[in-house]
Amino acid sequence: MDEELQIGKVDVTATLACVGALCFWSLGPIFIKYLTGYIDSWTQNLLRYSVACVFWLPFLALSARRKRLDARIWRRAALPAAANIVMQSLWSAAFYYLNPAFMVLLTKTTIIWIAGFSLIFFREERALVKSRRFWAGLGLCVIGVAGVLGFKEDFAARGTITGVAIGLATAFMWGVYTVSVRMAFRDTDSAHSFSVISIYTVAGLCVFAVAFGNLGECLSMGAKQWAVVVVSAVLCISLGHVLYYAAMRRVGATIPALVILAQPFSVFAISYICFGETLTILQLVFGAALLVGAGLAIWSQQHLNLVRDPEKNPNIEIRNPKQIRNSNDKNK
Repeated sequence: MDEELQIGKVDVTATLACVGALCFWSLGPIFIKYLTGYIDSWTQNLLRYSVACVFWLPFLALSARRKRLDARIWRRAALPAAANIVMQSLWSAAFYYLNPAFMVLLTKTTIIWIAGFSLIFFREERALVKSRRFWAGLGLCVIGVAGVLGFKEDFAARGTITGVAIGLATAFMWGVYTVSVRMAFRDTDSAHSFSVISIYTVAGLCVFAVAFGNLGECLSMGAKQWAVVVVSAVLCISLGHVLYYAAMRRVGATIPALVILAQPFSVFAISYICFGETLTILQLVFGAALLVGAGLAIWSQQHLNLVRDPEKNPNIEIRNPKQIRNSNDKNK
């Protein structure tokens, strides 16, 4: 009998969306690192997120006018926005101490926190405890990050230690943000939820910028620096998220998540050209182990979803249903 299931054809739109999100998110750390020479992290955060917020406001207003906006979204967005404010503040601050590729590698440890929080808050995820693939993935993540840190030549330097602490804290808060978004917006349009979160985030970042930043620094920036602020906000914050969400809607969460795991290496290639950043061979090896571990953890979660409900996989299509029915009848 022919194969009962076959992998669906390549979704060109989803593929382009994944590649677009990867490209934009690879440029983000480069833009942030560039701006460290002109403004402090608090001011940079406020400027970039304000532009991203303004970009989405017309779409949000249009949705509200057409009564397509769920009124509950304003209350639900409070916790994810609080996590996002802290996470974004830490994310930008880390680049004032660390180079882009090294920092991005550190943040991939967020898979450990996301897994831990998911096991605690989502009953359906607790079956992962029995998955060898899942534990192998987490083990590789821990070994990978230990190697990336251990073989950094200036690891003992005070600035590096500060940056590493901020980077690991960023990964933790990204885990909090991811899980809180999943809990709050299971049945809400992702563009609407991100737009509302952006509004709350700008308000929080404004408080931090006034309290700890030096807003006057932005007045001395030239046209090039302002262009970087605007372009990075639109591409890396606004469009990057939209493309990633669009890909997830078409092919599920697993494939886009696996594609984004290539981000540290694309960032490294750009950072090498722009800033002369280098990583040792051993750091690259352990970095690869970290990413493979994250991929295994993501894969094991997708496998769990398929075992629980095979119909949720958007990449599998039934071939010759009549043969499948006949086969099932014989197996009864």
